[in-house]
Amino acid sequence: MALVADEVRVAITGELFSAPLGTTAPTDASTALDAAYKGHGYVSEDGVTENWDDSVDNIVAWQNATVVRAARTESVLTLSCTLIQTRGSNLELFYPGSTVEANADEWKIEVAAPTSDRRTFVLNVVDGDDLIRIHLGNAELTERGEVPYQSGSAVMYPVTITAYPDDNSVLMTKFSNSSAWGEDITS
Repeated sequence: MALVADEVRVAITGELFSAPLGTTAPTDASTALDAAYKGHGYVSEDGVTENWDDSVDNIVAWQNATVVRAARTESVLTLSCTLIQTRGSNLELFYPGSTVEANADEWKIEVAAPTSDRRTFVLNVVDGDDLIRIHLGNAELTERGEVPYQSGSAVMYPVTITAYPDDNSVLMTKFSNSSAWGEDITS
């Protein structure tokens, strides 16, 4: 039977993490991450969005002006979210190439012109006991939104992270402990 309500997932909670490029990748959905991963804390109520931006060119045959094939010319994977915790790991992500430093009894970040800051990212998605873990082994922040400073609203850091192929040409690896992932799969 294909109608199984138990297989409907809701991303109730989770967290986005990042670590230096080359940090040990996760191998399953639930084992603790390498200590190098820093959590980015709370995300706005809109959650995290996985997006694929594909460009496809149709090849049209002379006969009957019919599309006979499509050629994928571009495919871009991104994760987008709005971070709402103001913490060092978020500031350093939002301002690539800048570092939060001690400043007497306070802290400072001298925001430099952005540089490439490739990292490995992990997104944990939790729905009760069901876990989904998404690993981007080679990615970087490629878009930043406006940072509002206003009464009655959190200071927010909208970010878009773009995945690049790793050494094995993999953009993303997904893990889950949900048995539903094995439904209809013959091994």
